[in-house]
Amino acid sequence: MPLIVLSFAQLIGWGTVSFLSVTSREVAADLNVNISTVFAGTTVFYVTMGACAPLLSRFFTSIGARPVMIAGTVISALGLGLLSFSHSPVAYFLCWFLLGVAGSATLTIPAHILLNEIAGRNAARAIATLSLVSGLYGTVFWPLTSFLSGQIGWRGTCEVYALVMVTVCLPLYSFGLPRRGKTPLHIKAMVSQSSAKFYDRTFFLVVAAIALNAFITFGFSATLIELLKAEGLSSNQALAFGSALGVIQVGARGLNIILEKRWDGLAMGFGSSVVLCVSLAILLLAHGSTAAIATFLVLYGVSGGALAVARSTIPLVFYDKGDFAKALSRIALPLNWISAISPPVLISLMTNFGSDGVLILSLACSCSAIFVLLLLRSHRPTGEVVAGAS
Repeated sequence: MPLIVLSFAQLIGWGTVSFLSVTSREVAADLNVNISTVFAGTTVFYVTMGACAPLLSRFFTSIGARPVMIAGTVISALGLGLLSFSHSPVAYFLCWFLLGVAGSATLTIPAHILLNEIAGRNAARAIATLSLVSGLYGTVFWPLTSFLSGQIGWRGTCEVYALVMVTVCLPLYSFGLPRRGKTPLHIKAMVSQSSAKFYDRTFFLVVAAIALNAFITFGFSATLIELLKAEGLSSNQALAFGSALGVIQVGARGLNIILEKRWDGLAMGFGSSVVLCVSLAILLLAHGSTAAIATFLVLYGVSGGALAVARSTIPLVFYDKGDFAKALSRIALPLNWISAISPPVLISLMTNFGSDGVLILSLACSCSAIFVLLLLRSHRPTGEVVAGAS
């Protein structure tokens, strides 16, 4: 039941804040700014999410994820409602700041923390299932946003989504999720002894591995269509290829569910990183070949979808139930900031050096991530510790 509730609520949460993917031109014309300024709102959103995540870690560990997610849903409704009344860039960015605060309390990481509260190290399968469902938010909400904005405009769409937050997500989080039970003292002691320490070498290696891959995947999510055009595809071909990526990535997240019993997050992250590296090398050598670009897209989609799950399952290998919330909250700071800066960095590279500049930097990041993941293998906890702490 909690997994169904979280899947539905996360699908709505990500779907509502992604409305700019459909309405950006309408918003830009209404606010009398360019599209780059409109999309800067999402940069504010991700930067704020990253900055707030470590601050919320103490609440996740002290009162649990459920109350934090309830409060975040109220703030999200408020942010969407106020956004519909914004008529200046300052008001517009302040609303995205508010949505970033709400996102840090409700989107992805809090849901993964709650699943860990329920299942401990066995949460990997549930996290993969949740990622599988929430990855469909564009498929569900982009057509819905297009319909609503055509009928009532982007402001009316924001108001509808604010109402959905209050009438759907808030009851789901309030009545559909279990309250966190108290952890016995002997288990707390066991957890504190078995988990990796924060800000030691292991923690920084985990952050580096996740951030290096995230730089590529978050950057490509915004620039892929332009990258494919630069590789020689027509606008229609690039759009068709890019649209197929979502389906491939969702399928790849399903692989995590199938392989979860044989591969933990670290093994899945390493395998996915190797596939990502191969896909980038193929695109670099494609020289406009449609077959090579299609091969890249399949391999990139598989690796990107699996890495979306690995971002939360890699820490499960090193941190026990009591410390997972702290670890994931602190990892969120660099992860969200990476997601904010990677698209403009890659766009700048493409403008000045073409697609080769983007791919060479991405390959360097991918190879570095593989090296870091190899180093992490020697830091894997022993079987006895893992068994005792789960």
